[in-house]
Amino acid sequence: MAESIAGPLSHRRFRALWLASVLSNVGGFLQSVAAAWLMLDLTGSPVWVSAMAASTTLPLLFLSLPAGALADLANRRNMLLATQILMGGTVLGMAALEAFDAVTPAVLLGLGLLLGVGVAFNAPIWQSMVPDLVPRQMVASAVALNSMSFNAARVIGPALGGVIVAAAGPALAFGLNAVTYLGVIVVVFSFPPADWRPEEESTLARAIAFGVRYTRFTPSLRWLLAISAGFGITGAAVQTLLPNLTKDSLGGGAGLYGLLLGAMGIGALFGALSRAVAAGRLGRRMVPVGVALYGAVGIVVGVSGRVWVTAAAMAVAGLAWVWTLATLNATIQLLSHRWVRGRTLSLYMLAFSGVYPLGALLAGALGDAFGLDWSIAGLSAGAVLLGAAATRMPIPDAEDLGGQEIDDEYDRFPHGSSEVVGGPVLVLNTWVIAEDGLEQFLDAIEELRIVRLRTGAYRWVLYRNVEDPHRMTEAFSLPSWEEHLRQHERIDTAAAEVIRRAGALDVRGAPVSRHLVGFDLGDRVERPDWEELALHHRDAHDRDGSIPLMDPDEGR
Repeated sequence: MAESIAGPLSHRRFRALWLASVLSNVGGFLQSVAAAWLMLDLTGSPVWVSAMAASTTLPLLFLSLPAGALADLANRRNMLLATQILMGGTVLGMAALEAFDAVTPAVLLGLGLLLGVGVAFNAPIWQSMVPDLVPRQMVASAVALNSMSFNAARVIGPALGGVIVAAAGPALAFGLNAVTYLGVIVVVFSFPPADWRPEEESTLARAIAFGVRYTRFTPSLRWLLAISAGFGITGAAVQTLLPNLTKDSLGGGAGLYGLLLGAMGIGALFGALSRAVAAGRLGRRMVPVGVALYGAVGIVVGVSGRVWVTAAAMAVAGLAWVWTLATLNATIQLLSHRWVRGRTLSLYMLAFSGVYPLGALLAGALGDAFGLDWSIAGLSAGAVLLGAAATRMPIPDAEDLGGQEIDDEYDRFPHGSSEVVGGPVLVLNTWVIAEDGLEQFLDAIEELRIVRLRTGAYRWVLYRNVEDPHRMTEAFSLPSWEEHLRQHERIDTAAAEVIRRAGALDVRGAPVSRHLVGFDLGDRVERPDWEELALHHRDAHDRDGSIPLMDPDEGR
């Protein structure tokens, strides 16, 4: 296990970014401890403290989808530099205002929200870069290493943050965090910009729509996102209300708060190291067990009232936290194709990190209304129920996915004219089906429908010919000819096999395909070279196993 976990560190770029992220994560925990404790000193209110905790993730609710689209459409290296500079500058502003005693609750919360904007754009880019830094078979190990980096920092950062805040005040903690951003900026700046050119061009709105459509027609992703959202709501109370619990129920201060977070970090570090072994034994039950275990120890945190019991429960909570989130992250990455990876990860960020602040605000409101212990225990009980329900959901085993040889390489071909006039595109594929083969055809065409919609079609219909009931035609639409060519690029080996099986059901040996392109009469002067486009398109059908094109003479 140790060798597989350490494998990604043999790749120079990943190693450099990983080492820089360790320091940055330590700084992040200095930041979170200082901000939470400063807000508690300024207001004394669970609602304000919860709002501060939520501020760095709340923008994900509004920005996750465009951030994920940019992760696929923009130069990831340049975008990562921009987000790191924004976050570092925001934290530096917090340090300066606190040093001059000019910070107020509203200003602190506003800067937290600005920091959250940087986090929202940074997260999908950072995570989608992992498969570009290591071979695909090492993605799960790289995700585990990133989790180890974060949780090793969790062991050191909170306790160190508590000591710094108690001894020197929040300004120093903010300032040290600002410095840690420099390491990541230097490493990312060393990456050649040309290595991170986007593979596709599209409008932001269209890219977002394609990402949502891809997820919608991938059932496993839908279930994983539902679990992530439920865990974000039910799992937020433990960490969000920990400052108040430390002060009111345990009678401690910033130092004890940091130590309790450190206990969670120790458990989380062990969780990262043990995740592979646990996953091998639990299989597809890894996520349900992690969610239910986190909920169970969350109940203990809420009702214990004793420091050592709370610390032990926080350690187990850290283990369960990593088991759950590392497995969810790795599974979603392994399920996502390269062209849409940033967008699926942004939907995961939206489902968990974007919903997490709602759970934090709910925890704060319940804490004000019913008390801290009931708030933490009640929401944690919800996590136990979610874990039990997840055992009945058809979620995949991440370890099985990691062992599959999935061809994520697409058959690239020249598109011809870069300015393709015409659209929308209507594709018509016609089968002649034997009477006794109808049920088999309908099963196959349902799989094919999913392939069409996942790879870019926005509308799909199956027609039956009234004059010849054995003749069946699938019709699907795309917004432009260029998008149809991109659809061919997204045909991987699994999709090609679906097309092959469906095509074999035609009694003539193969169905035939026709393509109709909308043409604006106002564009007659600027129309493209249709012969060139047709040549490249026919080449695409020959290469990726698509349904054979109808002979031009047949259509006359």
